[in-house]
Amino acid sequence: MKEIIVAIDFSKGSLHALDYAIEFANHLKSNVMMVWVDNNANQDIVFSAVPNEFREEAIKNLEEIMADKKDKLHPGKLSYKLRKGKVYQEIANQAKANKADLIVAGTHGVTGYEEFWIGSNAYRIVSYAPCPVITVRYDFPIKSQPMTSIVLPIDNTLDTRQKVPFTIEMAKIFNADIYLLSLYSTPFKAMHKKVDNYTRDAQKKISEAGINHYTETVEADNITNATIKYAQKVNASLIAIMTEQETTASNILLGPYAQQMVNHSPIPVLSIQPKEIYAISTR
Repeated sequence: MKEIIVAIDFSKGSLHALDYAIEFANHLKSNVMMVWVDNNANQDIVFSAVPNEFREEAIKNLEEIMADKKDKLHPGKLSYKLRKGKVYQEIANQAKANKADLIVAGTHGVTGYEEFWIGSNAYRIVSYAPCPVITVRYDFPIKSQPMTSIVLPIDNTLDTRQKVPFTIEMAKIFNADIYLLSLYSTPFKAMHKKVDNYTRDAQKKISEAGINHYTETVEADNITNATIKYAQKVNASLIAIMTEQETTASNILLGPYAQQMVNHSPIPVLSIQPKEIYAISTR
């Protein structure tokens, strides 16, 4: 990976996401670019701001962050970019311009910890992103080894297996274990068989990659809660999901499972869009 984009609004949550991204980048040997978007809707932030002078204040704040954080990123380089417009669109546009491999964004979780644009736009950033996105909650502990285990849920959707190759690459880089979670969300045996087939296919690919892995099957009405509960049980560092999006000519809508995971998971979530969605979002 060459570059990671981090959405910054100077809230504690976004600065926490930056620290997470830096640790991530150190293992990936990636550059990190902070992106601040002037959407004319910022309220109280960690750094004081004067009305009508957001841009100047943002530059000052970004320079302070640069001075504080740049030596913590190695061998990559830390930089920043200011944009103006809708937050999720401009984060996506910068990622496209930089051909970024990953976006990291903070979330405030169910507590409503901070209501800056990061918190309210996290799932929209995932929806419009031209690359995978990791959303990390403000209270998730940051470690020098940011990833030791990845939960990989497998369901009965056609796109569920598309996240397997990227997850394998991440596991290789961090020498992480993969925990396959087969999710039965319906009582129909035909659907169970489909999930089993998809799981076996994933097991084969993971085994061929030489990655240590485990498999568990769960029946659940609420697959979001089941996935989070399992991830907590195995002390997971990351949950990898597909976004299960629906597209129209004018909009991209995040599926309910993905949106719930992004908004509620206390564990970082890696969201990967189906290939056809990436093609649409990058046009």
